[in-house]
Amino acid sequence: MAREDEIIKERLKKIEELKKLKVDIYPYSFDKKNSASELQSKYEKLKPEEKSKDKASVAGRVMSIRLMGKINFASLQDQSGKIQIIVEENVAGNKLVDFFSKYVDSGDFIGVNGALLRTKRGELSINAEKIEILSKALLSLPEKWHGLQDKEERYRKRYLDLIMNPDVKKTFDTRAKIIEIMREFMKKKSFIEIETPILQQVYGGAAAKPFKTHCDAFDADVYLSIAPELYLKRCLVGGFERVYEITKKFRNEGADRSHNPEHVTLEWYQAYADYEDGMRLFEEFMEDIAMKLLGKLTFEYQGNKIDLSKWKKIPLLDAIKQYTKEDVTKVKTDEEAKKIAKKHGIDPAEVTKTNLPDELMKTFRDKLIQPTFLTDYPIEMAPLARLKRGDPSKAEIFQPFVGGMELARAYSELNDPKLQGEHFKEQEMERKKGNKEAMPTDKDFVNALEYGMPPACGVGIGIERIVMLFTNQPSIRDVITFPFMKQTE
Repeated sequence: MAREDEIIKERLKKIEELKKLKVDIYPYSFDKKNSASELQSKYEKLKPEEKSKDKASVAGRVMSIRLMGKINFASLQDQSGKIQIIVEENVAGNKLVDFFSKYVDSGDFIGVNGALLRTKRGELSINAEKIEILSKALLSLPEKWHGLQDKEERYRKRYLDLIMNPDVKKTFDTRAKIIEIMREFMKKKSFIEIETPILQQVYGGAAAKPFKTHCDAFDADVYLSIAPELYLKRCLVGGFERVYEITKKFRNEGADRSHNPEHVTLEWYQAYADYEDGMRLFEEFMEDIAMKLLGKLTFEYQGNKIDLSKWKKIPLLDAIKQYTKEDVTKVKTDEEAKKIAKKHGIDPAEVTKTNLPDELMKTFRDKLIQPTFLTDYPIEMAPLARLKRGDPSKAEIFQPFVGGMELARAYSELNDPKLQGEHFKEQEMERKKGNKEAMPTDKDFVNALEYGMPPACGVGIGIERIVMLFTNQPSIRDVITFPFMKQTE
């Protein structure tokens, strides 16, 4: 800490000196014409000790400095990568060499103009003719090997994590690319992007506990959206046939390797389709991402080779029997459900006969490594889904799992307003029993269904989990730029 204080003191002193010299260390702009990666690519055939007559104008953060008297070196990092800067007396002149060695520190943003050359060691470099400080760093960067090792600290200070760890930045570059591919896919399939409210007076569309706040303008309690489902289905009522939204969702629940209270989803609704169509489209969706991102359907995730060309289907109750040895069809009361939950290490407080299958599924989902659809959930678990054809005790639901992660939830959508109203009443009863994730009744949604909604399939996808999968990251916090963290003093 004493060393850090000394560094700050020294840099503050430099700032005061620069002010006296009338040097603006926080200018408004800089005419940056080139990026590091563009130059590295354009001049890759430049041979060692070969000089180019071409001039470049770059800007970025100084990552390291080597002062060697008449010839000095710096590593400059911009968004695209790194390039070396040379500041030598016979090109830059005494004044610039002196200015650089005296006032430029690692961490500073600088702008550099100069000609290109490749050093004897093969390093593409800009031979500086002009240097401008664009932002003076008061704090020193963490040491390359020993600084910023703690995961929690990296999440809290993501700005430092991005500076020091190129692989972290690459993850977020890939995340942006994945979302771009998703949008291209939806457009190719004739889906229209819709925006739905984040603030809702009646939340719904998923089994989740919401965040609650108050809207002063209307003197009303409102909730942050847990899902866009009920609004997107209203669009089907209104005449749209294929709609989707990429949006933030907020769920007031625990945080772990695959859950963050605030996350992003892609949710689509396809009229005149059922859950079989949804499974086929989801497979195509995943294959499209893999091929455009990786050029193949096989890849590694956390030590497991994944093959997206092979999907298997298992009815949920069969999977529960296989992995937990429990036959939940024999459970008749909430008390029995609580006993089974306790037996499998699940907190029984909020467990009922209705949500027991979902809670048991959570105990073995990490074993579903290869692409798997769990299907046909008990109808009580699915207040917004249609009855399974030939078996009214179940609903036409599927959830895809890859790498031990649940990637989505989808179903043939219920469009019978009478049955939907009855399901909402059952959910209200569940809430009274202690199931805090049961849905409240949305009367306006039922009213919308009374005008008629076409048969449809809806699919809600967790974008962060897709990114985790394709970037081989173990935690959702590794793919969220600024994950929610417990506050510290």
